[in-house]
Amino acid sequence: MSAKKQYPKRIKFHSFFCLFLLLLSKQSIAQKGTPPFTARLMNIEAAANTTFTYNTKLRNAASLPRIYQLSATIPPGWNIAFKVEGMQVTSLNIDSGRTQDITIEINPTIQTKPGKYAIPVVATAGSDSTRLNLEAVVKGTYTVQLTTPSGRLSDDVTEGSRKEIHLLVKNTGTIALENLALSAQAPPQWETTFSPSTITRLEPGKDEEVIATLHVPDKTIAGDYVTTFSARNNNSSSDAAFRMTVRTSVLTGWLGLLVILVALGVVYYLIRKYGRR
Repeated sequence: MSAKKQYPKRIKFHSFFCLFLLLLSKQSIAQKGTPPFTARLMNIEAAANTTFTYNTKLRNAASLPRIYQLSATIPPGWNIAFKVEGMQVTSLNIDSGRTQDITIEINPTIQTKPGKYAIPVVATAGSDSTRLNLEAVVKGTYTVQLTTPSGRLSDDVTEGSRKEIHLLVKNTGTIALENLALSAQAPPQWETTFSPSTITRLEPGKDEEVIATLHVPDKTIAGDYVTTFSARNNNSSSDAAFRMTVRTSVLTGWLGLLVILVALGVVYYLIRKYGRR
């Protein structure tokens, strides 16, 4: 009678033990089938002037703790940083069976051409290594810069005259710029012309010189005046504030002095003629 009572208990124990082994084996198979180095997003698309951020996980499947050295192959001029809990690292210690979150930040150069770039990342522990293949898809950027060949943004001019200002238009982006129009916001009554007034096409990394001619009206009061030059199209724009110091012409100064002398002479004559009366 007692044997019959123990028999169902043995069956339950054996069933539980078999179920435990089955679950353990499934978990082991699942762990073996999962790569130790993974990323939530393997492919990221962004502009060259932004940071490509990859959230990754590195698992230590060994039976002992391991120290992993992190490295990557990136294009020349690019920068890469590995961060754990906000701190930049080049290596990290992971206990057996544990998984560590690693943030990978990649910064391309501004001059990087649009396209897809492979970024192989390797975690090495002793003679073992695991590889994660990331991709950075760099989108083109439209950027224009307006300045002068010397970088100087000030000059002198005489009232009533014309002044040529040499401007430099640079394409600092990664995509060709088309139909860049030159314009100016000058003081009232001032006139501005450009040669050329439009740049049909400017390739990345190239520049083109433009001559702006300012016509300062007669009788302009001496002092400092600001003219804002602009280069723009539908995708990008740039402004440059140019300070112009207006000076009175020498002829005007002499004429003014002559008028004063004549006035003094007339006063002196009148005093001599009518003063005795």
